[in-house]
Amino acid sequence: MKFIKCILFCAVTAASFSEAAEVAKPLPVHAVGRVVQESVDKNQTQYTYSWPGIYFEAEFTGSTVDVKLNDDQNILQLIVDDQAPIIFNKPGKKTYSVNNLPSTKHRIRLEKLTETQSSKGVFEGFYIPVNEKVGKVKDRKHQIEFIGDSFTVGYGNTSTSRDCTTEQVYETTNTQLAFAPRIAKHFDADYQINASSGFGVVRNYNGTSPDKSLLKLYPYTLNDNGVLYTGKWKPQIIVIGLGTNDFSTKLNLGEKWANREALQADYVENYKAFIKSLRAKNPKAYFILNASKDYNGEIQSQVEKVIADLKASGETKIDSIFFSGLEYGGCHYHPSVKDDETVAALFIEKISANPKWWK
Repeated sequence: MKFIKCILFCAVTAASFSEAAEVAKPLPVHAVGRVVQESVDKNQTQYTYSWPGIYFEAEFTGSTVDVKLNDDQNILQLIVDDQAPIIFNKPGKKTYSVNNLPSTKHRIRLEKLTETQSSKGVFEGFYIPVNEKVGKVKDRKHQIEFIGDSFTVGYGNTSTSRDCTTEQVYETTNTQLAFAPRIAKHFDADYQINASSGFGVVRNYNGTSPDKSLLKLYPYTLNDNGVLYTGKWKPQIIVIGLGTNDFSTKLNLGEKWANREALQADYVENYKAFIKSLRAKNPKAYFILNASKDYNGEIQSQVEKVIADLKASGETKIDSIFFSGLEYGGCHYHPSVKDDETVAALFIEKISANPKWWK
């Protein structure tokens, strides 16, 4: 394979797919998040993804690595040895070569930044020349899962304006800068982010798509509801933030709830059932439910009811974090990166004070 020499330490250049495949060997991939993993042939495994915050890692010893992408829907970033990220905006089906690295051990990481609710991307693997040495990334000791809505996704969190077009939301959403990865990376934990903007427990934003909810999306590996998720994922901590979309707007004429009280009761019962289903699959996990104190305290009060009822039924591994004072400077009054830092700090403090939650 012909490698193009680069001036910068982590410079990236496009190479043709056929050139890269002929003389390269694949690296074992540490894929974190919900992905459909398929073997194309003995030398290639591909990973299809749609949920936010997906990432792929590998290790090798050598000076060159190829990154095979097949995604015309997302912004991705590539990080080599904790250097500045290399950004790919809707790269499509291409292979990128990272050249001129020192001939030592390296770690490479590909991260999904954007949110895709109705489309998917494919990662086709990391590859090195046959004369380089293959490494393997070990599973981290800690695992933490985040379930939520646009707050968890990091919707428009890097925007400098609250007024955003659809394209600007796409460009300024960076899940890897949201509060969830900040928390996980602080504790060197692997993380899943199973969140979708606009969706709630029983009601979506302003009553849209009444046949859908985050709870109905959650069981699936991808956003096409085609493959149930059956991974070996066993998080010690599960963080859930749901309710903003259920309660942030008034009920519209024709929605199924007669009044606010009926909506609240439906929310509480379905939220409890969801947590009980998670408990059945994760008997040792610790739950942290979170919500904003805003919206006249309605979301907080309903989450408190959920927790109180669960505790009354015997649940012991559950806690809460309620936040306020955010600037909401992101797109459409969503949390900004600064807000993400604030929320992350609350979780880091609480989790640090309870190290037993990781056991």
